[in-house]
Amino acid sequence: MRVGAFLLSAQFPGQGHGEALERTVSAALAAERAGLDAVWLAEHHFVPYGVCPDAATLAAMLLGRTRRIGVGTAVSVLSTRHPVALGEQAALLHLTSGGRFTLGVGRGGPWIDLAVFGGGLEAYEQGFPERLDLLLRWLRGSRVGAAGPQFAFPEVAVVPRAAEPARRTDLANWLGLEGGPVIPRQRQDEAAPARSGPPVVVACTSPDGVRTAAERGLPMLLGMHSGDEDKREMLAAYRAAWRAAGRGEEQLARVEREHVAAGVAQVDDRAGAARARLLRTMPDFFAHGLGAHRTVDGRERSMRDPRAYTELLCDLHAVGTPRQCADRLLATAESTGIRRFALLAEGSGDTMGTLHNLARLGAEVLPQLS
Repeated sequence: MRVGAFLLSAQFPGQGHGEALERTVSAALAAERAGLDAVWLAEHHFVPYGVCPDAATLAAMLLGRTRRIGVGTAVSVLSTRHPVALGEQAALLHLTSGGRFTLGVGRGGPWIDLAVFGGGLEAYEQGFPERLDLLLRWLRGSRVGAAGPQFAFPEVAVVPRAAEPARRTDLANWLGLEGGPVIPRQRQDEAAPARSGPPVVVACTSPDGVRTAAERGLPMLLGMHSGDEDKREMLAAYRAAWRAAGRGEEQLARVEREHVAAGVAQVDDRAGAARARLLRTMPDFFAHGLGAHRTVDGRERSMRDPRAYTELLCDLHAVGTPRQCADRLLATAESTGIRRFALLAEGSGDTMGTLHNLARLGAEVLPQLS
């Protein structure tokens, strides 16, 4: 089991942007000290739900501040990014971090971002497969051109080449950063093949997204709202699309070990206290953060009831005593086969509370997952 932290850079009511970002940086360093496998960084525009507008840029800073933990984007939004520019960033981070970077991508939502950055509603509704294919060709090739409806340009050299094997580096020492002992990263899957270029995962929230990921042989990132039954249904759809594309069973088994499930973690001595902690803070955060979204075309949008959504997340995920948190993660792994998790640990909205939560996750929950 590989357990990481999902960091929204959430701006809780009454907080400033700098405070939210400082908490993210502190939490990433705490996650490494706690022995977590990775940190996953969210990307949003114009809303307090998350104040990091470029997850790859923040990943670059955290890769320089850490020594062994993986850093991934969850996700970089392709509907508002040029795939080549994102591919160049990903290659840079892959090659300079010794292969610690994972690029998570998604199509985002029908938000005003599409008007601001020029992609338009079509980039969201129809453009994701073309953008993803261009990104993958860039990450895997040496020369790339394009002749699609969204992107058309003559063949150019890929520099730097992500497909060049990553070199092991110790960037933290090179920068003169100091730090105490670091707990070794969770053991990696020894059966996984050597990678060429950064791993890519695709956020999947719909049948089209599942099919897009499966047809390209990419693992899925499943959202926090998905329970175990939802995950099983998406995995079944993924396998069906994989086989329909003519892909082999051995490769399927390898890729399925790389699926990632997002969730929530709140550790306390009593289950009721963990739940109460999140119910004090997260409903107001959801109302404040999600309520700020504006659609690009003025369409009406429905919003989950903030308290009911918080209750749902508490029911679905690792919220409770250390034993209960471990049991919840183990139950999901047994039920679905998913063994990689990205857990939102900042639900208290408080920096010290987040750091304490991560420390307990590493010291009291992870040892029970072996």
